Amino acid sequence: MATSVETVATALVRRLGILGGTFDPIHHGHLLAAEEASHQLGLDRVLFVPAGVPPHKPARPISPASHRVRMVELAIAGKSHFALSRVDVDRPDPCYTVDTLELLRAEWGNDPRFFFIEGADSLSDIARWYQPRRLIELCELAVAERPGFEIDLASLEKRLPGLTDRLHWVKMPLLEISSSDLRARVRAGRSISYLVPREVEAYIRQHRLYRE
Repeated sequence: MATSVETVATALVRRLGILGGTFDPIHHGHLLAAEEASHQLGLDRVLFVPAGVPPHKPARPISPASHRVRMVELAIAGKSHFALSRVDVDRPDPCYTVDTLELLRAEWGNDPRFFFIEGADSLSDIARWYQPRRLIELCELAVAERPGFEIDLASLEKRLPGLTDRLHWVKMPLLEISSSDLRARVRAGRSISYLVPREVEAYIRQHRLYRE
């Protein structure tokens, strides 16, 4: 029986990075976090996972998934170690991170080690996430360091035993970019050049995103 190219490619991945987010829009900060995690942790591939229906009501309307997915595709085009996963956006129901990881584990099998890429600010709240114990069973955490942001790891370990054994720190240059700031810039008619890939900037302009 012939083996598909996709199956072969999946079998070659032993260390898989996972970077989730609304990506509204994706920017160079996201790409840099993925690149640094890939390099420092020896990841074979990084999956970009745009959020579908968030489990909690967002503070603002999120752009349609079709736009956010396309911007990710444009941002990672030509980068063989980056890939897009539609595992969240193709689900009709709200999806917690642990649900996403369960779905990816079913898709990728038991072999790859999962490294969930997140910021230090997200790590500080992880004990309050949905099913945090199951989450750290499913993946290791690749945490992007944030200069000046301190985390009480001893306290987190007490609340979530075994957490520190699953942590990997990723050194990051200081790059203060946020999607909310980018949206505000577009609304105000300011440039977002050099903050997002040129293809993403052109897409935002073409589709008149974030004007209101």
